[in-house]
Amino acid sequence: MTQEHPITPPPELVEQWLAQRADYEKGFNELLIEAAQWGADQELEACLNWLTDRERFPVGHEAIEELKADRRPKQPSLKEINLKHLDVMERDGNYLPEILQDLRRAVEQLND
Repeated sequence: MTQEHPITPPPELVEQWLAQRADYEKGFNELLIEAAQWGADQELEACLNWLTDRERFPVGHEAIEELKADRRPKQPSLKEINLKHLDVMERDGNYLPEILQDLRRAVEQLND
């Protein structure tokens, strides 16, 4: 190939990804996913730069921040996940209320 695609990972990054996978068969899918995510991140960043470079939106504009948040949502914290689990347990399970209350208080005290 004479021209490189603009979203081609640098060779150093590819080597790093390969080195992180000792078990080739198990790690191959993870490698593909990581490469796809890296490419998607590069494309999103290019789109955001395109919008700000052409002065359609200034850097930090609410639309830019909303686009980033919508396309790369934050993973829920362990606390948020466990609070949802507790909600399900309270609603659907036959657990002693005192046990659930103690668990809820403990989870609520965790930092996000």
